[in-house]
Amino acid sequence: MMRYLYCLLLISLLPWYKVQGQVAPKLISGSYQNTPFNQFIQDIEKQSGYYFYYDIAGTDSLTISLQVVNQPLQIVLDLALKETSLKYSMDWQKRVFITSGSKIQVGLPLGFFRPETGTGQKNESFLAGFSDQNEKEIVASTLENKVYEIGIKSQANQPGNANLAGYVREAKTGEAVIGAILYIENPRIQTITDQFGYFSLSLPRGRHSLQIKSMGMRNAKRQILLYSNGKLDIELTDQVIALKEVVIEAEKAANVNRTQMGLEKVNIKTIKQVPSVFGEADVLRVVLTLPGVQSVGEASTGFNVRGGSADQNLVLLNDATIYNSSHMFGFFSAFNPDVVKEVELYKSSIPSKYGGRLSSVLDISTREGNKKKFSGSGGLGLLTSRLTLEGPILGEKTSFLLGGRSTYSDALLQMLPEDKFKNSKASFYDLNLHVTHKFNSKNDLYLTGYSSRDRFNLLSDTLYSYQNRNFSARWKHMFNDKFYGVFTAGSDDYGYSISSDKNPVNAYLLGFNLSQHNLKADFNYYLNAKHTLDFGWSSIYYGLKPGFIEPRGAVSLIKREKVRNEQALESALYIGDRYEVSSRLSLNFGLRYSVFSYLGPQKVYRYLDGYPKEEVNIRDTLSYESGTFIKTYHAPEFRLAARYSLTANTSVKAGFNTLRQNIHMLSNTASSSPSDVWKLSDPNIAPQSGSQVSLGLYRNFKSNTIETSVEAYYKNLKDYLDYKSSAVLIMNDHIETDVITTRGKAYGLEAMVKKLTGKMNGWISYTYSRTFLRMQNISEGELINQGKFYPANYDKPHDLTLVGNYRFSHRFSTSLNFTYSTGRPITVPIAKYQMGGSDRVFYSDRNAFRIPDYYRGDFSMNIEGNHKIKKLAHSSWTLGVYNITGRRNAYSTYFVTEKGMVKGYKLSVFGQPIPFVTYNFKF
Repeated sequence: MMRYLYCLLLISLLPWYKVQGQVAPKLISGSYQNTPFNQFIQDIEKQSGYYFYYDIAGTDSLTISLQVVNQPLQIVLDLALKETSLKYSMDWQKRVFITSGSKIQVGLPLGFFRPETGTGQKNESFLAGFSDQNEKEIVASTLENKVYEIGIKSQANQPGNANLAGYVREAKTGEAVIGAILYIENPRIQTITDQFGYFSLSLPRGRHSLQIKSMGMRNAKRQILLYSNGKLDIELTDQVIALKEVVIEAEKAANVNRTQMGLEKVNIKTIKQVPSVFGEADVLRVVLTLPGVQSVGEASTGFNVRGGSADQNLVLLNDATIYNSSHMFGFFSAFNPDVVKEVELYKSSIPSKYGGRLSSVLDISTREGNKKKFSGSGGLGLLTSRLTLEGPILGEKTSFLLGGRSTYSDALLQMLPEDKFKNSKASFYDLNLHVTHKFNSKNDLYLTGYSSRDRFNLLSDTLYSYQNRNFSARWKHMFNDKFYGVFTAGSDDYGYSISSDKNPVNAYLLGFNLSQHNLKADFNYYLNAKHTLDFGWSSIYYGLKPGFIEPRGAVSLIKREKVRNEQALESALYIGDRYEVSSRLSLNFGLRYSVFSYLGPQKVYRYLDGYPKEEVNIRDTLSYESGTFIKTYHAPEFRLAARYSLTANTSVKAGFNTLRQNIHMLSNTASSSPSDVWKLSDPNIAPQSGSQVSLGLYRNFKSNTIETSVEAYYKNLKDYLDYKSSAVLIMNDHIETDVITTRGKAYGLEAMVKKLTGKMNGWISYTYSRTFLRMQNISEGELINQGKFYPANYDKPHDLTLVGNYRFSHRFSTSLNFTYSTGRPITVPIAKYQMGGSDRVFYSDRNAFRIPDYYRGDFSMNIEGNHKIKKLAHSSWTLGVYNITGRRNAYSTYFVTEKGMVKGYKLSVFGQPIPFVTYNFKF
């Protein structure tokens, strides 16, 4: 049959040969001196009447220097392309195909129809046009049509399913693609890749079309013929964006189909589009634009999730715990945008493998580093500079990623004309190192290091300094295609110091340090198409130095003091099951059992029963030796999530979870600051606990290009710490005498509309959130607000955020974001009175008033350089204005007595528009 088709094709070519014999070819003339290739081709097209097809991006930097007079087209092309790797082919329709490395075969070779001689020789004239490299290019261009045979063919007729496993990676860099969806349509079976890009699917044996989709990547499919268990690694390419529109394609319908609710995912491409102060992409600023996430102040990267305090958020960087996630008192976040790959925020139905916090988990993943070639990126801003280098070390088995960021604000302060700034300091640096090594198909090693330091001193003699040091090592072992484990060891350290030496007599150094060492093992077992199990254990050893003060200098009269060190051990076992009941209904079950033990050596105060915990009520002191288990708290934590699909693009979800938190942050301010004190639970301070129930409706419109969601939640809080009036939190050896335990409730509603495609894209989020606390135990002291509910410091009922991006072309786009929120609560003095011959101030009920409402608008422009492939470096500019309206939003309020009157003032951090410009580059 094929022979007849070839004969018909040959007959169709005969008229062309006849015409060619009658019409003389046109001759080419021209003088070209460093002429761009596309201009050269345009001139040749006009003279010859041929149409040219070639890769514009691959020839954008090629120039032609040539002079010809009345020469045939073939001669001109031979001369023009002689010093290049380009080849050309011409067909009978007057088309010229220019390709790199090898020619395209445009016709049947001579002698194609001659019978084989029986010598076993191949038709060399037919194969001559195809090199090994060309075969690879042809295979790469037809991956979606090629049939991949998986497994042992002799097992094809065995009953049941077979397992398909493998990795999904980026074709350009070899990095893992996280959260990619892989599925077949009939029957509907799907899975997602984990943090290492690994997937496992149980499919019926036979022929399938496997679909692969991931945010920012080109959709792909693979035709597979599954005989038995086997592996298939997949490489995805970046999404190529047409000039007429921008396509930011996430996992289509993932928000509708996944069981997890209260989960927000943001990739680095989206983060870099949102304007931020000083022009540097900021991970936490973008997180604050998501529904349910709020901040108490302008210059604070501490955030509050669904009515929780800032310390109730677990912030992870490649499994390392970050205790202070900001630089320069909140002006910058601690995460270099050039090394970040993806951010996941869990607000409810938190997976059972996470624990230790009540409100949320912010899981930040860094890139692994380019496995294919050495490359780099960086940027120069008004205050900061950054540089990131990456590449392979040992072939494609080992890769590294090294990123650094620093500021030169100290030098800028010295240039200011005012003398009061001469001795000021405001500097920071951070370093990221990530190394990945693949031993073999079953073993991978991931090493992550992070270090940062800040020094801040503005218009005072007090110098603040704080630092993070984190290290983690993860070993992934594949037991088989369905079962693997990740073993992690890590060390996290956070500390700060406050010093002053202007007055030698009172010079001092105050310090605090928190360190933790952790071991954990996480296992994933893909049981079948309906059940995927997660289980494991973790253990954390805490070492806490609550505070010390010592003299600074030989003449200082400051007395050396130290608060007793604390130690504790926190361990947990967990198991979870992702259960696909049907195509419409899926469930996530989880159980976590946590155990926390407060350890010696330690002295523990015991207080009189029925009396407030105050120094005068100390009954006795118990001393414990090193290694003694002084007090142990333990309890189960339950996790449940359910999703039911009403239609293909609509679903309802419900979730319930209970959580416990054994470490507390004590702060004299409403926002996070470097001088906050962390405290371990002990015999006098119980762990915090809470539960949350949530319900949500999700619907997508216009072929999943517009996502909408509405979620409602209600939370109960127990043993949350609040403070007595005039509480002393620093250098307090019996901190339990200045804190009180409260019960609380939080409830709210979150709504979001997100547009993912088109020239204009972005999202609108709205949050209604209330948080109330109540002190009811009169034995702890005077009741706050007569034992009634009062708003928490971070209670902000209304929050509205708009993020919009518009791309005019490949090289120019604009971004605008607007945010509004209710002012946070404060306690204010409302009267003065005299008692005992002195003036006293009478305060309102706790948090009975609010600071002014907050709103701000920002605008930025992104200007890309040209998109030539053959360039030393690609560059772009980001410029814009932060707080474009110049509103003086209140960061905090304070009250002073002036001429016998109490007057209130508000402090604004950014009280005027702040222009910024940043130069970015990559190579």
